[in-house]
Amino acid sequence: MSTANLDPTLNTQAVHGAAEHEEEDHRMFGFIVFLLSESVIFLSFFVGYIVYKTSAADWYPAGFEGLEIREPFINTVVLVSSSFVIYFAERFLHKDNLWGFRAFWLLTMAMGSYFLYGQAVEWMALPFGFKDGVFGGTFYLLTGFHGLHVLSGVLLQGIMLGRSFIPNNYESGEYGVDATSIFWHFVDVIWIVLFILIYVWR
Repeated sequence: MSTANLDPTLNTQAVHGAAEHEEEDHRMFGFIVFLLSESVIFLSFFVGYIVYKTSAADWYPAGFEGLEIREPFINTVVLVSSSFVIYFAERFLHKDNLWGFRAFWLLTMAMGSYFLYGQAVEWMALPFGFKDGVFGGTFYLLTGFHGLHVLSGVLLQGIMLGRSFIPNNYESGEYGVDATSIFWHFVDVIWIVLFILIYVWR
C-alpha cells in the first residue's frame, strides 16, 4: 500500500487539487460558450449590413460619397498588431518573467486605447449621425458595439495587470490572463471583418 493512501492529508490535497482543476476547465468552457454567443450576435449584424447594403437604393446619406480609409487603416494595423504584443506578454508570464509580462501587457492596453481614441476622433469628424439613413444607423451600431468590446478588453487587461502585483498570484495558473488574451484575439478578428465590410467594400 502506498504512503499517499495512508496519509489522509495528502489524499485531501489531491482531491482539492483535482476539484480546482476541474472547476477551471468548466470556467474556460463557459467562456468559450460566451464567445460563441457573441459571435452569433456579430454574425447577425454582418448579415443585416450585407442585406441592407445590397438592397438599398441610396445607401449613403445625401451628399456623402464614402468613408475615408487612411486613418481607419492605421487604427486597424495598431489593433491587429496588439494581438502579437499580447501573445508575447503571455509568453513572458509563462516563463515567470513578470516585468516582461507587465511591459508587453501595458503596451497592449495602450494600443487598444489608441484604437478607441482614433475611433472617437473619426466619429466626431463624420458628417452624418446615427439617424441619417440605414447606413448611418448600421455604421454606428457595428463600430460602437465593437468599440464597447475593445473597451471591455482594455478594462479586463487593467485588472489582470493589477493582479500581477499581488505576490504569488500567478504561480498556480494564468486562467484570467489566458481568457483575456483569447477575448482580445476575438475582438481583433471581428474588427478585421468589420473593416472589410465597412471601409473596403464600396
